[in-house]
Amino acid sequence: MNKRLAFLEKTTADGSDDPLAWYGLAMEYRKLERWDEALQTFTTLRTRKPDYIAMYLMCGQMLDGIGRKDEAREWLEAGAERARAKGDSHALGEIESALATLDD
Repeated sequence: MNKRLAFLEKTTADGSDDPLAWYGLAMEYRKLERWDEALQTFTTLRTRKPDYIAMYLMCGQMLDGIGRKDEAREWLEAGAERARAKGDSHALGEIESALATLDD
């Protein structure tokens, strides 16, 4: 088993509240194409740390890539709203670019 994956699974299972651990785990699942586990982990992170802006873009792009456009749009729109509220123009620009590439 992937050592990074094992470490992140243990860290989050132990109840870590560190958003980087949850984000890292979601990204590891994404890289391994374990889509359902990635989405579940992004969703947990969203519940715990809704202002962790990067997850909205990464999850939205993942969902778009696997053909789940409506879910991708919802994640990206929520991320744009959070980025706007935080005044994070860089993240907002990236999220808006991702939204613009979604097929209607």
